[in-house]
Amino acid sequence: MKRCIIIPDSYKGTLSSIQICNVMEAVVKKHFPSCETIKVPIADGGEGTVDCFLHATDAKKITLRTTGPYGETIETYYARLGDTAVIEMASAAGLMLAMNSEYGLNPRKTTTYGVGQMMKHAIEQGCKEIILGLGGSCTNDCGVGAARALGTCFFDTMGKEFIPTADSLTKIADIDNSITQELLQGIKVTAMCDIDNPLYGPEGAAYVFAPQKGADASTVELLDYNLQSLADVIAEVLGKRVSKMPGAGAAGGFGAGVVSFFQGKLRSGIDTLLDLIKFDELLIGTDMVFTGEGRIDSQSLRGKAVIGIAMRAKVENVPVIAVVGSIAEDIEAAYDMGVTSIFSINRAPMSFEEAKDLSEQNLADTMDSLMRFYKIGLGS
Repeated sequence: MKRCIIIPDSYKGTLSSIQICNVMEAVVKKHFPSCETIKVPIADGGEGTVDCFLHATDAKKITLRTTGPYGETIETYYARLGDTAVIEMASAAGLMLAMNSEYGLNPRKTTTYGVGQMMKHAIEQGCKEIILGLGGSCTNDCGVGAARALGTCFFDTMGKEFIPTADSLTKIADIDNSITQELLQGIKVTAMCDIDNPLYGPEGAAYVFAPQKGADASTVELLDYNLQSLADVIAEVLGKRVSKMPGAGAAGGFGAGVVSFFQGKLRSGIDTLLDLIKFDELLIGTDMVFTGEGRIDSQSLRGKAVIGIAMRAKVENVPVIAVVGSIAEDIEAAYDMGVTSIFSINRAPMSFEEAKDLSEQNLADTMDSLMRFYKIGLGS
């Protein structure tokens, strides 16, 4: 093996994608010292997306002070590569920020204002494309906070301007989006989104995701009602009908906000990332691709990291080996989509805590077995 690409997602709760890259590379080099290894740790929109992008490319880390989920001042950062900015929503409106604050989790009061400030900063620095990772948010405000930071004005029934949160979306009677539209002239906004939930309803942002953000049953009902109210105003004032749009419910409705306020688009996280790193070009002359994720199952087949990578590699006839934490029973279709083989690092029945403690060694042992098998000539 002369050249391989190592491009795993994280094993959530056990190993980061950067750790996995390092373990895989060490084992490959042990058996093929002269092999060129290209390490691309990935995250498809969730927490860690910016760090992975910084690690995988020559992007610059841009540090700034912005607003946190409760209006507090925080220091955060995004990545810039050329005129493209990659911004992680969680870095200004993330679950961990809320959990570590004095207020805890309260999606009725948290805001995406800081995300809008980061977008504005990138635009003022000359960026012409903004890519947003929507994972790990603590908000349910449909992106109105971010929109306000960019210049959108929200008015109540008396014509009084105010800054809404998820708690007060029903007070919005009118919207002036002209300043934001002017600011975003010539700016391409793309949100990395791998869910297809609508804005509201049983499968919407509030009912599906708000409980993990601290909402009880009555709060979920309120948040859902508020999103419905805002969707009606958006349709009437801005002419955008986003309530049933796949992905509208992502990140507390931020998916809908991207389309409504920023004239942006929602796109598969892994496809967005693979295009950014020019993955199709990297495949040329590559003998093998090693990838992986915590668990491969039916959800993986809907365009998550492993399958997104495999489908690209299949076009170039490059074998793809997926080394994962665990394997579900319903993944046969993965082989038709470009995955060559799938291996689990779990070597015996054990608790999650045991698996976590042994994950790095188990990954190394699994990769070692794979390399020994490869060396007998099956992959030559």
